[in-house]
Amino acid sequence: MIMYINPKLQDIRYEIRGALQQTADEMQKRGEKILHLNIGNPASFGFRAPADLLRAYIDRLIASQGYSDSRGLLSARLAIAKYCREKGMSPYSTDAIYTGNGVSEMILMSMQALLENGDEILIPSPDYPLWTAAVRLAGGRAVHYLCDEAAGWTPDLQDMERKITRRTRGIVLINPNNPTGALYPAAVLSAIGTLARRHGLILLSDEIYDRLVLDGSTHVATAAAAPDVPVVCYNGLSKSHLVSGFRCGWMCLCGDWSRHSGFIRGMDLLASLRLCSNVPSQAIIPDALANDAAMQALLAPGGRIFQQRQAVCDALSKIPGISFCTPQAGFYIFPKIDLHRYPIGDDNQFAARLLTREKILITPGTGFNWITPDHFRIVFLPDAEQLTDAVARIGSVLESFV
Repeated sequence: MIMYINPKLQDIRYEIRGALQQTADEMQKRGEKILHLNIGNPASFGFRAPADLLRAYIDRLIASQGYSDSRGLLSARLAIAKYCREKGMSPYSTDAIYTGNGVSEMILMSMQALLENGDEILIPSPDYPLWTAAVRLAGGRAVHYLCDEAAGWTPDLQDMERKITRRTRGIVLINPNNPTGALYPAAVLSAIGTLARRHGLILLSDEIYDRLVLDGSTHVATAAAAPDVPVVCYNGLSKSHLVSGFRCGWMCLCGDWSRHSGFIRGMDLLASLRLCSNVPSQAIIPDALANDAAMQALLAPGGRIFQQRQAVCDALSKIPGISFCTPQAGFYIFPKIDLHRYPIGDDNQFAARLLTREKILITPGTGFNWITPDHFRIVFLPDAEQLTDAVARIGSVLESFV
């Protein structure tokens, strides 16, 4: 049977839930147990949202049965504006804050509002692949700039500037980074702000992991490092408060947007077309932003996420030919395979063999628009013992290519 797909979707890829996920689904239907290291879904590994946040959600259900303002509840937007100011950002106005059904919806909507056919957006390589997909769906062209593994996966500013053309509209930053776990220094963000200012570009800053920082480090918001540049800051509660299924995200316009009123009008229209985002989830934003103690305990030395990061790093260090940068934030690690030692040829082939032999599902590095088939992403949400065992089994599959 010939499978038809709309031509505008032919170049859209999302390998985190792509062909390998479909194979894993079929295996599970046959009763096989799969370890999912491909997606950051904390609830699957026994993480639970803070009890006080769940009580607040229940308490607000009766008052959340109707539509809200298309931008979001005023109480939620005021709380978001307050949070942004506490991080040194300058929200353009509460009317330039939009709540969404997760950051994913915000990314898709904002690309539709921003791009005309043929416009270009600079996106990091490696990236979170939704960004590339969203640009293409909006008729734009995704142009990938390199991040430098030798420099802790920070953006290569020279490569970034080389790729700016007259059609470039903006630059995407993912900080803290997914898939690498990198945390960008203020000086790097300031330099990117200078670049955006020089070329009249918008900065699109995905900061969903900003409250998942390890080792006592501090996340610097892009809008704080480049206060006069128009910045879209994307954030939400999915990761920081362990409520991925609540679909609670937002975007906040910071800096000077006086020359971009068309984008704001476009966002207002798109927000109205979907009426509003999930109102019960909006209603708990003030509660959540006032208290992230539960997540901070998980990230602190001795906390579960801290311990699991240590376990995955220790286990990877035991595999010859594997190198990595220790993640500074989030719960992902992006190891590199020495292709001379392990001639896997195709990282999808490696991931497929790992799935069929060891029942472990990962996402290969090319799924994050990385240029060579020599990386893969591990989600370090399983407990330490399970991670140690899984990484040892990954090593055994790599040895099968020798």
